[in-house]
Amino acid sequence: MTAIVAPYPVMTAGPVAKSQDFIPDLNVRLICPECKDPVPNIVEQYSSGDLVCGNCGMVLGDRIIDTRSEWRTFANEEGDDPSRVGAASDPLMDGMEQLDTVISFQDGGSGLARELQRASAKTQAFKDGKTMMEGFKKIAQFCDSISLPKVISDTAKQLYKRVEEDRILKGKRMDAIVAACIFIACRQGHVPRTFREICNITKVNKKALGQCYKAMEAYFRLNVSGGATSSTNRVDIHLAGSGSKASAEELIPRFCNHLGLPVSVERACVQVIVNAREQGINAGRSPISIAGGAIYFTTHLLGQPKHARDISKVANVSESTIKLVYKGFVAEKEKLVPKEWLDDGKAKWDRLPIETSK
Repeated sequence: MTAIVAPYPVMTAGPVAKSQDFIPDLNVRLICPECKDPVPNIVEQYSSGDLVCGNCGMVLGDRIIDTRSEWRTFANEEGDDPSRVGAASDPLMDGMEQLDTVISFQDGGSGLARELQRASAKTQAFKDGKTMMEGFKKIAQFCDSISLPKVISDTAKQLYKRVEEDRILKGKRMDAIVAACIFIACRQGHVPRTFREICNITKVNKKALGQCYKAMEAYFRLNVSGGATSSTNRVDIHLAGSGSKASAEELIPRFCNHLGLPVSVERACVQVIVNAREQGINAGRSPISIAGGAIYFTTHLLGQPKHARDISKVANVSESTIKLVYKGFVAEKEKLVPKEWLDDGKAKWDRLPIETSK
């Protein structure tokens, strides 16, 4: 039988005679416009993607999507069925079961749920995997809370997996380990975050975070320039620069963004910091203090002043510290500010406030 492709199937309502005109109404039903059978026999041929009338063979539609379950597998060897079911596999959980069963608490007061939960816990042989998945979940939550990119989250998860597999920080709290992994991942990805910021996010005290970080630094043999130098620890991720502190100029873009400063002021702050480092001004100060003082100095110098209180909230450092660094910049201002800034009127000395010692 030769099939003829109809331009569109006809929609009708209820049984009608073949001689009548077919007019659709609200109670629609798909029938063949050729045989006009009131009891249509429409067949979906998924192999060819066609919708065909089973009586006359007319093709009523094409490009039909197969929505059935995919049960067949074409694997040559016996083993796991590669059918597309369930969630996507996680390479970080390679070799570990990612699906589990949770017993409901609702049992009508019979106590059966408690017994089932107890039996499930005794037969659970994947405790390490559950701990690792819980750690991954916390890392993802903390990274999302401060809008860290996915590459940082993935790097932190890889570090956490290595720590758990090698039992580096056995006995340490999970939150402290997670915080240390995120801190190192931020250094690796050149997305600087301070100890204090990580502590505020993870609710881990600075001492616990420092202990975990130092232990990981010693185990992976992190250094400032060469990254991980251990050949026996087989570090699988690139950790170059993870052991170094965040420089002040790396903190400037984020602080200026929170303060609503333009890019021109941001670049000027970075140049002031670089000049101060070359001249040895405020040497020994923390990068956060130098960044805060540089913003306070530069914004006033360029006529876009920001109050020390606002900078303190963004940089998470005291106002007195910011003003103390600022005084060091003012004392050597001729060495910090390029001459062309003064010549074209971009910078003026009289804009700098005079801070008196308390």
